[in-house]
Amino acid sequence: MIRKSKTISFTETLEQLRADAPLSADAIYSLSDLVDQNWADFQIVWPNLSVERRRHVIGRLVDVAETNFDLDFSPIIHLALGDPDPEVRLGAVEGVLEESDLPTVRRLLSLAQDDPFSEVRAAAVKALGVFVLQGELGKLPERFNQELQDTLLALYNNLNEDLDVRRRALEAIANCGHASVPELIREAYYADELPMRVSSVFAMGRSCDESWQPLVLEELSSEYPELRYEAARAAGELELRKALPRLIELAYEEDREIQEVAIWAIGEIGGQLARKALDQLAARAEQDGDETLLEAIEDAQSTAALAGEDMLPLFDFGRYDEQGLDDLDEIDLDDLDDEDDEDDDEFDFDENFEEYYN
Repeated sequence: MIRKSKTISFTETLEQLRADAPLSADAIYSLSDLVDQNWADFQIVWPNLSVERRRHVIGRLVDVAETNFDLDFSPIIHLALGDPDPEVRLGAVEGVLEESDLPTVRRLLSLAQDDPFSEVRAAAVKALGVFVLQGELGKLPERFNQELQDTLLALYNNLNEDLDVRRRALEAIANCGHASVPELIREAYYADELPMRVSSVFAMGRSCDESWQPLVLEELSSEYPELRYEAARAAGELELRKALPRLIELAYEEDREIQEVAIWAIGEIGGQLARKALDQLAARAEQDGDETLLEAIEDAQSTAALAGEDMLPLFDFGRYDEQGLDDLDEIDLDDLDDEDDEDDDEFDFDENFEEYYN
């Protein structure tokens, strides 16, 4: 992590920028919160750097900002969004934060519509999703919020636009309650192109609309890993308890990305069954020495601890076999009785199973 401890002058920072060598930690710190003369000097140096150097610097600043929230490179990011090199613009799009000012969001909106490279347009559209949510929460000027939604809808509906731009527009617009969103999601779900169908499932979760639960449950068992991944994420966003048995299975899948998103979703749903499953997964990850996976599981455990209780701990886990979920042999969850459940004897799970799940 880059710490706030500047020991070099800004002149030395500019010299490092011009040099073909990695930036020191102090130089990176000096590039945070640029104002006045330092900002003016930077703007003179920046366009004279080589394309490779500008790409390196933007990539380094974005990486550092992801782990150190005390540093603010937003002036540089805003400048780089207008860079003549598309890779620099792409890197800058990744560095746009949700706290960005309106001029930066407007520049993103301009890139989404007018950039000559579809990769940049798609990245800009994707980044706009967080601002769609801000608009929904009343954090953007109403007129600009309407402009933002109208632009994204136009991009999605433009059949001549690149597929990746259109699908990212659907994902972004799903963050708001626009009346057309449900129909757009349904249309995309039945599209011929797999990427568009994947984005539709992503949008189902992002929309927070419980009416999509049956389709999300179905796609958890899709033959396509991309759909299983997005369905797992959507199940977590919708806090879909019916998905827990299948998510537990996916948490043992060999595909690492699916495994990690399933673990995240289990944590989002929470409850005693989720916590028990995460405990089992943590024990296995610790036994395997998989520190990265163990960290992901621990994050999910923290989230699950805050979630509400469910009735599933009263259920003998072996009964899942009767529901057609017979691939859970690796998970020892048979004994789920909780000593703190005073009403266990009063609850008949067989009587309430159908009601709980339907």
